[in-house]
Amino acid sequence: MNSKLSNFSFETQEVLADSATFNHEFPEQEQGLEMNVETLADHIAMELKNRTQLVTRVEAVHPASLQMVAMRIAAEVVRICRSSARIQRSGCVRCWQISLAGHRIAKCLKYYNLGSKQARIELHSTLGAIAYRYIAPMRSPVSFQIRSNLLEDFLQSFYIESLTVFRREHQLAENYTPRTTLELAEYMAFTEQYARRRITLKRGGAQQLLVLRAQGFARRQPAETTLDMELAAEPPRDDGELNRCQAMQQVRAAMVLEAIDPAEGFLRDRVIEELVDYLQSNGQPDCIDYLILKLQDFSAPEIDDILGLEARQRDYLQQRFKYHVEKFAKAHQWQLVHQWLGADLEDNLGLNEKQWQAFCQQLQPQQQRLLQLKRANQSEYAIAQTLQWTTKQVQRQWFQLLELAWQFRNGTFKPKVS
Repeated sequence: MNSKLSNFSFETQEVLADSATFNHEFPEQEQGLEMNVETLADHIAMELKNRTQLVTRVEAVHPASLQMVAMRIAAEVVRICRSSARIQRSGCVRCWQISLAGHRIAKCLKYYNLGSKQARIELHSTLGAIAYRYIAPMRSPVSFQIRSNLLEDFLQSFYIESLTVFRREHQLAENYTPRTTLELAEYMAFTEQYARRRITLKRGGAQQLLVLRAQGFARRQPAETTLDMELAAEPPRDDGELNRCQAMQQVRAAMVLEAIDPAEGFLRDRVIEELVDYLQSNGQPDCIDYLILKLQDFSAPEIDDILGLEARQRDYLQQRFKYHVEKFAKAHQWQLVHQWLGADLEDNLGLNEKQWQAFCQQLQPQQQRLLQLKRANQSEYAIAQTLQWTTKQVQRQWFQLLELAWQFRNGTFKPKVS
């Protein structure tokens, strides 16, 4: 990625390719059946073994270590699938298990393939790029060297916190420490994911956990507030001091957010990865820069300053970014985006019954046939043959159909006056 923000790490095609490889390991007739932890762990262990054997410059994986990592990944995937109403309603829990496991394997292998030394550098660079601007109070006269030293101190404390959480979430011993390259890669992948967890704020919106920790560090607050997790999960009380504790509110919000549907975070990450890859393949590095900064909640003036934009340049960049995002969402990866939005074909493109009926009434006979063929999972080539269109016509007509659905969903549809 030839970008001004090359220090920001996004796993794009490599992670997705590794994940897809795992998906094809299962016979099609078995993909509708939910797996238990042990069965899924066996498949994960086999995939990890096959993939790690290809990396000759890294030490061989000890079988016991490989099995433990596989069991932890499997247990987490099964937990997510069982607690997600969205996944349970999908009718193919096993498909989700395979997809989630493949994604986690790919994240782990990303660090494993780098080797322990380079993996540490990669993780440090990724987290440092996120936390750098928050590590000292705003507008404070802090030199680059002092800020770098503060960042180093902060990240070291965050790694300790992450290891503590890793032990707790996987029910490991208090003195557990990663000892093999694969275990270290697993911990690093967890640390990156933990840093990116989005915490719902009391004032509205959400922020990455790493950013909140960095802001607390800048205010010289303790790096971690010890909380009773069971108490944090309880509903608010009128008379308690805990109710006024911001840290308690953040933990409670995060727990509730995860309880709503843990599949959302996975889909969001997939959408971001695919969008970055799409922008890169279309020669839009400045749009990638803009996306990364928006994801980090930079304000418009800060984005202008970082990218060196004037008003006219910013307007042009925003227009290009909007164009590519719409094309990505309604053409290039419409299925993934609509699945993330809960607006895929199985859900009538996110329309309620009344909206769906009104939407269908607006379609021409050929468009209605197109919709039927899409629902039957026909390929673009097959649809083109059936409707006697070119594949370009299929794509264009489907784009228009999705655009119409978005208008109905957002309440912006205006019928043509004859």
